[in-house]
Amino acid sequence: MVRKLLLANDHIPGIQGYEVYRKNGGYKSVEKAMKTMTPEAVVEEVKKSGLRGRGGAGFPTGMKWSFLAKPEGVPRYLVCNADESEPGTFKDRYLMSRIPHILIEGMITSSFALGANTSYIYVRGEYYYIIRILEKAIQEAYAAGWLGKNILGTGYNLDLYVQPGGGAYICGEETALLESLEGKRGNPRIKPPFPAVKGVWGCPTVVNNVETIAAVVPIVNDGGEEYAKIGIGRSTGTKLISASGHINKPGVYEIELGVPVEEFIYSEQYCGGILNNRKLKAVVAGGSSVPILPADLILKTAAGENRLMTYESLAEGGFASGTMLGSGGFIVMDESTSIVKNLWNFARFYHHESCGQCSPCREGTGWMEKILHKMVHGHGETKDIELLWDLQRKIEGNTICPLGDAAAWPVASAIRHFRQEFEECVMEEKIKNSIQF
Repeated sequence: MVRKLLLANDHIPGIQGYEVYRKNGGYKSVEKAMKTMTPEAVVEEVKKSGLRGRGGAGFPTGMKWSFLAKPEGVPRYLVCNADESEPGTFKDRYLMSRIPHILIEGMITSSFALGANTSYIYVRGEYYYIIRILEKAIQEAYAAGWLGKNILGTGYNLDLYVQPGGGAYICGEETALLESLEGKRGNPRIKPPFPAVKGVWGCPTVVNNVETIAAVVPIVNDGGEEYAKIGIGRSTGTKLISASGHINKPGVYEIELGVPVEEFIYSEQYCGGILNNRKLKAVVAGGSSVPILPADLILKTAAGENRLMTYESLAEGGFASGTMLGSGGFIVMDESTSIVKNLWNFARFYHHESCGQCSPCREGTGWMEKILHKMVHGHGETKDIELLWDLQRKIEGNTICPLGDAAAWPVASAIRHFRQEFEECVMEEKIKNSIQF
């Protein structure tokens, strides 16, 4: 039996509303934190839990919170990153639309722990209907006394706002998000200073993903040590996975970290196997920005061990034979998939979404899209493969934010593991040119 922490009640009719949510244990973490714990104690529980950022980076949440500067007389802020724009990722959308109050509860408990009296949920602009859902939930929380002045008679005040996003993928990068929140163009900032020291409006700020904030609720309710018992090693707790592609049962699944990848793909409990009984060809395990792996390497590591749904196991072997858990955007591809066409689709996205601030990303993503367009449409040349390889090397690690890396890594891994398909694109063109009419 899979233990669910975030989606345990998503099947209950009316769970979207306050009354049903409250009757099913809602807002207990707020009561526990404010009535029986200090802010420092809440932070300590999050540290004990081993919770890592669920937005993609996987950085320890408790450690991130402990970095928050606390200068005298300067306000602190908590900002929830709900700008879910990573292709293949939709688990935050599901959580916010189905159980919005678990996010609101997590925001209140986390804001209390961080000493923030004003907090924001920055929502992807295209998620307009979700903005309405969240605003309704916030109004209900205000009406019930969970937000506003003197919450639970503790003297703690908190105002919570929803901010529509700027309609750009780049605004999912935390400093670009803060720029957008301030009303500016969403360009990433040079770091340092980091947001924990100088964030929104120049004040100390913590930015966390929707799932990360929601996970604070069971951590406070059950205790950090209890949460840490779930999972394997440093990959503790549960994780929401957005499963899509050529599978029988696409959707959002809450897994205990440590589930074998093979079980996740083929078990009826999860993805239910490959569509139309075709063979597995490749998987993008953590959203479009992570390296793609062929079937043999996604199921087992290069050392022959079963690949697990954990941060460490998926990364084993480095980018030579591993990938990343990332945001949990799990895209499955069967034997009918053209890796080159898929890569061209990703390249079009990253070229379109580049903010243009950094030359390697601005120019490089455009060149990669053009070259892949040539190859997909039968005009590729042998030199194009090496040019693609050279381009991704010049982009990776040479930009202010990780968008450049996100564009480069899929290209590098596709050429590394599926070079034959790129060569076949070139051969097809040669064959066409050799036919005499």
